[in-house]
Order: sequence, then structure tokens, then C-alpha cells
Amino acid sequence: MENKETGPPKPASPREGRLQPTLVLATLSAAFGSAFQYGYNISVVNTPHKVLKSFYNETYFNRHGTFLDDKAMLLLWSCTVSMFPLGGLLGSLIVGLLVDKCGRKGTLLINNVFAIVPAILMGVSKVAKAFELIIFSRVVLGICAGISYSALPMYLGELAPKNLRGTLGTMTEVFVIVGIFLAQIFSLQAILGNPTGWPVLLAITGIPALLQLLTLPFFPESPRYTLIQKGDEETARQALRMLHGWADVEEEMEEMRLEGQAEKAEGHLSVLNLFTFRPLRWQLISIIVLMAGQQLSGVNVINYYADMIYTSAGVEAEHSQYVTVGAGVVNIVMTVVSAVLVELRGRRCLLLTGYGICGSACLGLTLVLLFQNTVPELSYLGVICVFTYIAGHSIGPSPVPSVVRTEIFLQSSRPAAFTVDGAVHWLTNFIIGFVFLSIQALIGPYSFIIFAGICLLTAVYIHVVIPETKGKTFVEINQIFAKRNGTVTPEKKDEITEVPSTPAKETAF
Repeated sequence: MENKETGPPKPASPREGRLQPTLVLATLSAAFGSAFQYGYNISVVNTPHKVLKSFYNETYFNRHGTFLDDKAMLLLWSCTVSMFPLGGLLGSLIVGLLVDKCGRKGTLLINNVFAIVPAILMGVSKVAKAFELIIFSRVVLGICAGISYSALPMYLGELAPKNLRGTLGTMTEVFVIVGIFLAQIFSLQAILGNPTGWPVLLAITGIPALLQLLTLPFFPESPRYTLIQKGDEETARQALRMLHGWADVEEEMEEMRLEGQAEKAEGHLSVLNLFTFRPLRWQLISIIVLMAGQQLSGVNVINYYADMIYTSAGVEAEHSQYVTVGAGVVNIVMTVVSAVLVELRGRRCLLLTGYGICGSACLGLTLVLLFQNTVPELSYLGVICVFTYIAGHSIGPSPVPSVVRTEIFLQSSRPAAFTVDGAVHWLTNFIIGFVFLSIQALIGPYSFIIFAGICLLTAVYIHVVIPETKGKTFVEINQIFAKRNGTVTPEKKDEITEVPSTPAKETAF
């Protein structure tokens, strides 16, 4: 009888991971030192742009005895802004190689070089009277952001127990938003966004990188990488015990072995192979749609041109920087809400809700910009539309793709997938920043209808194709997609989970 009572709890008690101190501290060290760079540097040059342009002009005058004309200044400033996403694209192309050769944690540590060196260069650029140092540093910082934006979610997703994978996965976006918000605060004219403070403002980006270099070495490498790619069972077992907080980790070890066996048949995939490999067709299309939808739905228009939108919506120019800070607060709050809800409501629910809110806000903003000259009171509604858009994007389209892209690929295909994913992210980021002003000049307020249409199309794709991944193992998620790809029958899935020795022979991977 006692045997019967001790038996049933096993199937009915899948262990739920808790936020152990080691897991929390590893997440903070990795995310603050990495994702922060992306957020901080995408936003830091926006508010003090007049101060930086003045420095460019002074430097040019000291060298040539004449000031830059408007075209030359526009070209230099466009380079300063656009070099960051261009560097991000370069970083995303090398991240697959780095995470395979150096590990997830090793890649994050090496990546700090790409933050500390440009921080020093930008800090001395005023003394050196060389604006070229700022432009060059923006490229290098872009490489840093491109690497961390792919390596960080991979590391966090592989550290976390499956019931916390969503929450930890959203930490990438949480710390991106924290970086944006702190950049907005520090770049206020009263703090560092002034002629004497801007070198310190630009150099601050090196501090989180330095902190990560000092703290991250004390935390474990991804157990999945250690076991599946390095074959070191004992180190992987010790890492799981530290991260998950219990001594018996054989269940997790068995799940990772199962993933490793499925991978042996799949083989290690390059980016080129990924595009021709039928068993991963829908996963690949899904990350391309998610990342393109995230960027092309208008979020970077809000980031790059927020001040201009507020001004055209009737906000006084000197007050727009404070409205931007208010938008940053909304961004942080809603991203934290998303981190809580992602394990309660699931990934699909947050993505569909977020895109619905963003699409509606874009339509509202179009109407406001069309009729605000006739009805001046509508200008306040314009600011509300921008805040609503930010809230919607922060709850789903911004944070959740970082979770999903880690979950829908197995270990061997993840680096190649993240290379594609990162390239799409940075390319669309660059395109939208580059063409928006031209589109706006052509069709004016109607440009936001394009973003509403992209929100709708992305939401339809998510509803039709992307399954709910909450609470599932990587192998289980892979099997759901395998059915859609037409490569594994449901019966074979049972064989794989029950007989560890057969997956390499029986899966269609």
C-alpha cells in the first residue's frame, strides 16, 4: 500500500524549477552586461544629437577653417546612426561560429571587448578632436549588440528549467528596454546631454561590460552545450544542480541525451544547409516572420523618430524629451508584465494581443495625423496612440520572439538559425530606419497604415502556424513542427521518447 502511494506522485509531479540564487545572478550578469549594450546604444545619440553635431562642426572647422554644409552634416549624422545596425548585422553573421567554438558563456565574455574598446574611444574623442572615433565605435558597438542579441537568449534559454524558460527568455528584451530608458535619462540636457557631459554619456556603455567580465566567469556554461557538444556529463550535471537547486538531475540529463540523439541524425547544420533542410522548413520561416514582423511593424520608427512624432502631434520641442522618458517607463513596465505573463498565458496569446494593440494604435495615429490640424485636441490622442503602441509591442512582439526562437530549434541547428534570425533582425532594423522618412515624404500619415497591415499579416501567420510552446521540452516542440513539415509521424514520436537508442535511426531528421 505504501508502495502504491509513493508510486503515483512520480508521473503526476513534473518538477517545477524555481528561481535559484545562482540562476538569478547568472541571468543578471549575462543580461545586464549584454542586452543593455543594444538598448543603450540604439537610443543614446537621439536626444543629444544637436550637441554631437556641434562637436562635428567644430572639429571640421578646426581642421579646414570652414563649417560643414547641410548635406555633409546629414551624411555624417546618417553614418553615425546607421553604423550601429550595420555593425549589428556583421555581429549576427559571426555569432553562430562563436557560440559553437567558444560556448555560450565564452562568447558573451569575448564580446565584452567590443563594448569596452569603443567606450574608451568615444570617451576620448572630444580630447582627440576626432568625430571619426565616434562613427567607428558605433560600428564596433553594433557588432557587440549583434553578437549579444543572439548569444544571450541562447544562453538563458539553455540555463532555464522549462517552466521558467519564457520568463528568462524575456530578460533579453527587459534589459534592452532598461538600456534604452537609462540612455534617455542620462542624455537629458540637465544630466549628461550637454557640451561637457556627452563623452561620459557615450563611454558609460563600457561599465556593464566590465561588470560582466568580473562576474560571469563564476557562473556555469550552458549545461546543454556542455553535454551535447562537449560530451562532459559530470560538468553538465554539476551545472544543473547549481542552476535548478536539486541533487537528482537525471530527468534533465535524460532529456538532453534525447535531444543529443535526435541531433546525431539531424547532423550539424550550416546556414546554407538550414535553407535546404525540409525538417526545419517551418521553423526557419517562423523565425524570419517573427523577426521581420517585430522590426517592420513600426517599433523602430517610434525609437528613431519619437521626438518628431510628438512634435507633429503638438508637443512642444523642449518637452518632447520628457515625453520620451515617459514612454520609456511604459516600455519597462509592460516588458516586465510580459515576463510574468509569458508562463501564465503562453507565447501565442501575448504575441497576438501585442500585434492587435500595435495595429490598432497605428490606425489611430494615422487618423490623428490626418485630422489634427482641423481638430487641435486630437494632438493629445496622438501621444496616447504612441504610448499604446509601445505598451502593445512591449507585451508581445518585442520580448516573446527571443523566447520562441530558442525553443523551436534543437542544439545542432540553433547557431545557424540564430545567424539567420539575427541577420533578418538587423537588416530590417536598418531598412526601416533608412526608408521611413522617404515613405513619409511620399504618403505622409498613411505610412502608418503600412505598419498596421504588417501587424495584421504577422498576427495571422502566428495564429495559423506557430504552436504554443509553453511548458514543453525542446524535443516535444520539435515533434510538433515535424508533423507540419511532414517528416515524422506521431507514432514515431512515442518510439523516440521511450527507446533512447533508436532516434538516430527512426527520425526523419
